[in-house]
Amino acid sequence: MRRITLLTDFGTQDGFVGAVKGVLGTLAPDVLVEDIGHDLPPGDIRKASWVVHRYWRRYPEGTVHLVVVDPGVGTCRRALAVEAEGRFLVAPDNGVLSRVLEGDEGWKGVALEPSGRLSPPASRTFHGRDLFAPAAALLARGVPLEELGPPVGDPVRFPVPRAEPFEGGWVGEVLEVDRFGNLATNLPPGDVARAGGLFLAGTFIPWAETYGTVEKGALLALVDSEGRLEIAVREGSAAAALGLAAGSPLQVLVPGGRGGAEAKGGG
Repeated sequence: MRRITLLTDFGTQDGFVGAVKGVLGTLAPDVLVEDIGHDLPPGDIRKASWVVHRYWRRYPEGTVHLVVVDPGVGTCRRALAVEAEGRFLVAPDNGVLSRVLEGDEGWKGVALEPSGRLSPPASRTFHGRDLFAPAAALLARGVPLEELGPPVGDPVRFPVPRAEPFEGGWVGEVLEVDRFGNLATNLPPGDVARAGGLFLAGTFIPWAETYGTVEKGALLALVDSEGRLEIAVREGSAAAALGLAAGSPLQVLVPGGRGGAEAKGGG
């Protein structure tokens, strides 16, 4: 069975998700539509890029991932449809597919053009309903990507910031904060694991294999499910405890560490 997944920042109280699903159900009635989530922070493209990266490859080939986080809706920003590793992604060209595109050099994409297969959007403020949903439905029905628009080779991408070594530690950044308040960083986990922890703002944060290793309310550092170094609080929020958010700079000291080449791969 073909699938369309749906990720937005629409929330669920205003009927925007329902409008998109209505279009999908009308144009592709035999396709399964699965909600990923609709409670992303409004307009948070960078957060959405990490969320998409977490799940898109885990769906079977042929799946169409529809992503609508589009603060530039109605402007000159392009609309994209991309094929990568046998799956399709439909999204605004605003960087939301950055993490997908960096991991697959064999992708191909087109700029969605309202002609032929796609009708002109009825609204300049709701391309999720009027442009992206019809494109996703067509792809799920087997319409070739090339029929939806001209090729695109230069989509907008946000590079993952690299951690930089200094004598005794690293300067890095918080990449993402999840709903638990855990801080995913671009710091090198191997360096910190070997040292048994790190110092952040004068506080020692011990290395742990799992959240349950430390006492409730205690800080810890570990490898998250994406292989990144994460700073967390057991049954609490590291973001609240440390006053940090996505994009916050980090300067950490690693006991016995000198920094090194391990962070060159970013997050």
